[in-house]
Amino acid sequence: MSNTANFPLLSLIMFTPLVGAGVLLFVSKPNAIRWIANGFAMLGFLVSLPLWFWLDTTSPDWQFVERHEWIPSIGAEYFIGVDGFSVLLILLATLMGAIAVLSSWTAITERLKEYYIFLLVLQAGMIGAFVSLDFLLFFVFWEVMLVPMYFLIGIWGSANRLYSAIKFFLFTLVGSVIMLLGILAVYFYNHEVTGVYTFDITRFHELNMPIELQTWVFLAFFLGFAVKVPMFPFHTWLPDAHTDAPTAGSVILAAVLLKMGTYGFIRFSLPILPEATRNAVPWVVALCIIGIIYGALVAMAQTDWKRLVAYSSVSHMGLVMLGLFALTPVGITGSILQQINHGIATGGLFLLVGVVYERRHTREISEYGGLAKVMPAYAAVFLVLTMSSIGLPTLNGFIGEVLILQGIFVVNKVWAGFAATGIVLSAAYMLWLYQRTMWGTVDNPKNEHLPDLNLREWATFAPLLILAVWIGLYPKPFLDRLETSVDRVMARVSSVYPPRNVLHDDGQDAAELPALDGDVSDVIEIPVRGGAR
Repeated sequence: MSNTANFPLLSLIMFTPLVGAGVLLFVSKPNAIRWIANGFAMLGFLVSLPLWFWLDTTSPDWQFVERHEWIPSIGAEYFIGVDGFSVLLILLATLMGAIAVLSSWTAITERLKEYYIFLLVLQAGMIGAFVSLDFLLFFVFWEVMLVPMYFLIGIWGSANRLYSAIKFFLFTLVGSVIMLLGILAVYFYNHEVTGVYTFDITRFHELNMPIELQTWVFLAFFLGFAVKVPMFPFHTWLPDAHTDAPTAGSVILAAVLLKMGTYGFIRFSLPILPEATRNAVPWVVALCIIGIIYGALVAMAQTDWKRLVAYSSVSHMGLVMLGLFALTPVGITGSILQQINHGIATGGLFLLVGVVYERRHTREISEYGGLAKVMPAYAAVFLVLTMSSIGLPTLNGFIGEVLILQGIFVVNKVWAGFAATGIVLSAAYMLWLYQRTMWGTVDNPKNEHLPDLNLREWATFAPLLILAVWIGLYPKPFLDRLETSVDRVMARVSSVYPPRNVLHDDGQDAAELPALDGDVSDVIEIPVRGGAR
């Protein structure tokens, strides 16, 4: 493991929002609270930027590692580090955190101090989960995230906020408790075979657990992570939470918190439990396909603007999970990239809903129409993010969907067909939403004089628009940062994929060698390698 910086960069990134929350405890003036919260949220993003530039994309080692004793009696450590996958998620979390805080400037007028403190604590918890290489430390941050999101929904949410907050909390808590049992099972098995009590995730990645134990632990992890994704049929908390959460809460929930589930599968389930993962592929894929189609069809039937976007997340995250469980390098690469793309597009769509809700205080689609004539800049941003969401070429969603479809197609063409059907349905409900809200005549007098985007609102959308175009036109920097992360996972779940940066004795690139015998490797080795490069 390597550390490319001589100072605790990850701790600085993690604790910057907490320092901001601490400062807010001693501030009482509303404008001062807003400025301080925005300042620390932006500072949190700025201090995370060195991760992009300093990450060694060719090194398979964990980087920026910090390791200190924490609870030595049980082998728990303050052990943090990152690879390319977690770096991208950290940058997404810090960026969306800053955007969420900025979007709240005029939307939140009551109990400002508590609101911004919860947002900053939530950001610290998300970053902590992404950097933890100690399983107990990860679980602590995983649980910490529950509390601020519960209060954000329950206090600053809309009509059914208490119901939605409690439902979110209970679903996630039940999954977390069962996941903890799985963590303890791995912990005690590791002691049984090594004689060492430790929660070190990097050691767990080297275990060869018996298949019976792997299966039970996989189910425990699956429940904890699937609730967070959320996968069908554990998704029912999501539309309620999204609908009743304040705009910033919905943005963070869609852009970052849902990725905690997929992050858990990639970081823990696949490398620690490879045999159980391979055995679970048929039924997990079935749940993914149901989620893709079901989420899209239910989204099409929604009359509430925000609820429609919420159900679109169920469908899109089903596609992400399907690419992940294809268990091919290109499928996993596409799945990770699409997680970033989903955060950008869906986070932006929730911001757009928040803009009109702040002006009209209604999310009913039927209340709108012809907004492009009244708010042309708003309509233009909405169009770009809609096209990003449905995967229009030259925008970020396209490259992620192409990689996922390629990764799935070489394994099972029927799965790819269902995935493509979900993409088509996504285009249908998103374009229909755009038509109903933006085009036509302004029939409702309340919409005739709505103000267009102001400078602060432009500031929230500008980074998302830039990223959507950048990834759509030139995704290579993002794919480069994922290569070693994907190779680490593939080394555990499928031996037919040698690491892409390994040269054999004759100097030939491993990616160019013929596929090994067995299963689908004969048809997927060469095209998948080419696609992932």
